[in-house]
This record gives sequence, structure tokens and C-alpha cells, in this order.
Amino acid sequence: MITLKDLYNVLSAVVPLYVTMFLAYASVKWWNVFTPQQCAGINRFVAVFAVPLLSFEFISRIDPYAMNLLFIAADVISKATILLFLFLWAKFTTRGSLDWTITMFSLCSLPNTLVMGIPLLKAMYGDDKEMLMIQTVVLQCIIWYTLLLFLFEYRAARESLVQRFKGSSESEAIGVSMKKVGEDGGGQEGEEVVHVVVSKPSSKVADHEDGKEIHKFIWNCSCCNSQGYCERSAQVCSKEAENTAEKAESHEEIADTSSFSPQMVRLILKMVWFKLIRNPNSYSSLLGISWALASYRYGFHKPRIMENSITILSNAGLGMAMFSLGLFMALQPRIIACGTRLATYGMLARFLAGPAVMAVASFIVGLRGDILRVSIVQAALPQGIVPFVFAREYNLHPDVLSTGVIFGMIISLPITIVYYVLLGL
Repeated sequence: MITLKDLYNVLSAVVPLYVTMFLAYASVKWWNVFTPQQCAGINRFVAVFAVPLLSFEFISRIDPYAMNLLFIAADVISKATILLFLFLWAKFTTRGSLDWTITMFSLCSLPNTLVMGIPLLKAMYGDDKEMLMIQTVVLQCIIWYTLLLFLFEYRAARESLVQRFKGSSESEAIGVSMKKVGEDGGGQEGEEVVHVVVSKPSSKVADHEDGKEIHKFIWNCSCCNSQGYCERSAQVCSKEAENTAEKAESHEEIADTSSFSPQMVRLILKMVWFKLIRNPNSYSSLLGISWALASYRYGFHKPRIMENSITILSNAGLGMAMFSLGLFMALQPRIIACGTRLATYGMLARFLAGPAVMAVASFIVGLRGDILRVSIVQAALPQGIVPFVFAREYNLHPDVLSTGVIFGMIISLPITIVYYVLLGL
């Protein structure tokens, strides 16, 4: 049963975050300390430095040989089920889209386990359940935050190409170029450099063929092993695919991934890959779990210099994330930045849809007793802070995620207590 001391422990973990957010909000709204450009720079610092180091520090301390496999399986099944449903919704309905698939996945599946989950679940079900919460955080960092970054980068690459195509309607041709890491000076001969050229016919032709566009894909290669022809002097393989849709329809449908040719999808994935290999978040989780596996296997620890170097920035991760949240809220015209309707949908997804899917997944894998209750209650925790940092960095519904974090933390305590009481009946 939750005592007043337990409640104080939860509040002592949550209230400092709101103090940090309030100071950031006041510094922009009333004190004019930061400009919008400086606010964006602070969020960039959080996304590139603080969050990766926080992930590495936390993951590297876990014992990967003592994890509850059934609990992990239930967590993976629930999140994968939600993601599959959202992709189907985006594919087969008119209201669905990749943008809302990413946002709804964050709202339904990525709770604030680190800040609120650990002290709250320890108070409800005992100290021995802390390890389950730590495992949830580790899985989020290793699997789901990495997947979230992939989806963000995929969307950004797709939108970049869409805008280039739309901007070519009044021009003869455009080019999209891309280089591999190490190409300047350190690259090897024959490395692939992809270009996309969209050529528009200069004159109209008969039989209702006016307005068509020719999409030409060109890439450097050492030899041609697929359909196409090779120009030895330029070392170029080229393919041409004619778009038979009308001009107006082609510009409306180009935003749909299903209308992309295999070469276009290949280009988008290359762009995503080049972005991810430059993102520190892509390495932090992998390095963290690698260190944990080795340290618990062979019994060694981080040198103090290494430990202090990482800790000095990782300790600022959550605080700076909340500071960035406060800065963002101060730049909005109203507190509920996304509006009451979207805020309501977000709360329903966070506190009803997520726990419901987690409950079904837990039953499927055979969880029972307190572990079952823990799995459901942790799914009803408020929105995580890191997804907001990513959403703002990629400019995808940061207003929805910020509202989910702020109001989710306010109403989460009574909601989780209701779950705790109902599950204990």
C-alpha cells in the first residue's frame, strides 16, 4: 500500500523537473533571456549530447544476464502490435499518415519510466520490482528510441525529396546528390554517389500525354550488373522510368511512399543510413549494452576518469530535456499548444490504449501476479521526455508531445493509483 512517505518519494522525483521547466518558461515568456534560435540550440544540445550520454550511462549499468524474459517479451509484443496497427491505419485509411503513426506510437508506447516509473512502482509493489523498470528503460533506449530515430529520418528524407520534386515543376531538371562518409580524401575508388534527376519534357505531345514527367535515376558505379546501359567515359549507369500519371496527380501522389519506385525507396534508405551513422544516439545504446555484457561477464568497471567524463553531462540529461520543454512552451501562444481536442486524444492513447495492449500482451506470454500488474501500471505512466526532444528536433508534432509530457505528469499519479487499486481487487 502507498504511504505518505512513498508519495513524498514520488513527488521528490517529479517536482524538480517542473521547477526546471518553470524556470525555462519564465526565462523566455517574462524575462526575455533566450531567443528562439537559442532555444533551438539548447534542444540540439540535449538531442546530440545529453540524451546519448544518459542512455549510455544507464544501459551500461544493467545486468543483461539477469533480465526477465517474459516481461521483455510482453513489452516487445505490445509495442510491435501498436506499431503494426498504426502502419496499417496509415496505409489503408484516408486519415492515417506516417507523421501521425510516429507521434501516436510515441504517445501509446513510450512512457516516462525512468523519472516516475521507478519510484512509483517501488512504492506500489516493492523494491524488487525496480529491476523490471530498469529493464523497460533499457529496452526503450536500445530498441524503440533507435526505431523512432529511423522513422524520423525516413520521414525527413522522404519530405526532402518530395519538396525537390514539387519545386521542379517549373524547371527543366533538378539534382539530388549524396556522399558517403569518408569520401573526401579517405574514400575508396568506386564508392557509390547517388543522384536523382527529374527531367520535364520541354514540349507537349499528342494523345493526351502532355504533362508527363520522366524520372531518371543515375548513380556512379564500377560496372553495370542490372538493366540499363553503361557510359564508360563517365562511368555512369542510368535507368529511366516514365511516370504516366497526369501532372497534377503526380504532384499530389508523390508524397505517398507507395508511389515511389524501388530506386526511390533505395535512395531514401541511403539518406537515412547516412544520417543515422552520424547521430550519436545510434551508438550510445549499442555501446552501452556492449559494455554491460562485457563488464558483467568479466567483472571490470569503468575507469574513474571515464566515469566522471560521462556522468558530468549525462546527469544533466533529464533536467536539460525539461528545460527545453519549458522553452518550447514559452514560445507557443497558449499552454495547451496542440489544442484541447488533440490533447484529449493524446491522453486517451497514453492512459487507455497503451495499458490495454500491454495487458493483452502480458496475458499472451503468461505473466501473472504482481509482474502482470507492474506491466500494466508502467504502461499507464505519463509521456516520456526523450520522444519530445526528438519530435522538436525533427519538427514533428512537438506541440502534441509537449502537452503529453506536461499534463501527463499532472494527471498520471491519480490515474496510476486507480490502476493500482483496480488491479488489486
